[in-house]
Amino acid sequence: MNLSAEEWEAVWLTLRVAARAVGFGLPLALLGAFVLARGKFRGRAVLDAVVHLPLVLPPVVIGWLLLLLFGVRGPIGAWLQAWFGVRLVFTTAGAALACGVMVFPLMLRAIRLSLEGVDPGLEQAARTLGAGPLDRFLTITLPLAAPGVLVGAITGFAASLGEFGAVITFAASVPGQTQTLPLAIYAALQTPGGEAAAARLSLASLALALGGLGAAEWAGRRLRARVGR
Repeated sequence: MNLSAEEWEAVWLTLRVAARAVGFGLPLALLGAFVLARGKFRGRAVLDAVVHLPLVLPPVVIGWLLLLLFGVRGPIGAWLQAWFGVRLVFTTAGAALACGVMVFPLMLRAIRLSLEGVDPGLEQAARTLGAGPLDRFLTITLPLAAPGVLVGAITGFAASLGEFGAVITFAASVPGQTQTLPLAIYAALQTPGGEAAAARLSLASLALALGGLGAAEWAGRRLRARVGR
């Protein structure tokens, strides 16, 4: 694919942002999925609704909420700036945060479904043999739920490649820092004579998305076959 140096920069930036989004969101998605799949507590339905809000709210609203919380005058953003010198708004890390929030429910649902499919009898058997909660999770639950965890990670990565609204609202479109493929396509379409560049970038985005989804399906099948599910 004959892309210019600036276009390749957008491609590599998109891959880095997606990888950081998954790295940020996957541990939290695993924790949230475990709490929702196994926990029985008051307010569980409310928590379930809250973590799925990015699926139903417009991405621009999510970006605006991130600005309120993580902007330089937001409660979390001001604290990070004052104590650690960290600024998320209009940065690559901010773009990754926006993508991570948007794909979080996708990863959580995949992991939760996999956790709910684990036979509780196996965990009970391990418990009678003296295994503690952490041992049972690491040796029984997590290996059996690994296909869902991997599929959730790859699906989240693929979804991050196409995130637009939350990223442009929270991180803007700064070439080389926050201008991922969707934002670069939009910028090209706003430029006179930029249709050819937009077409090239769209093909690159399509190839990355198909590759990510294909990898998720292949990895899920391999892991399910390995664990016998």
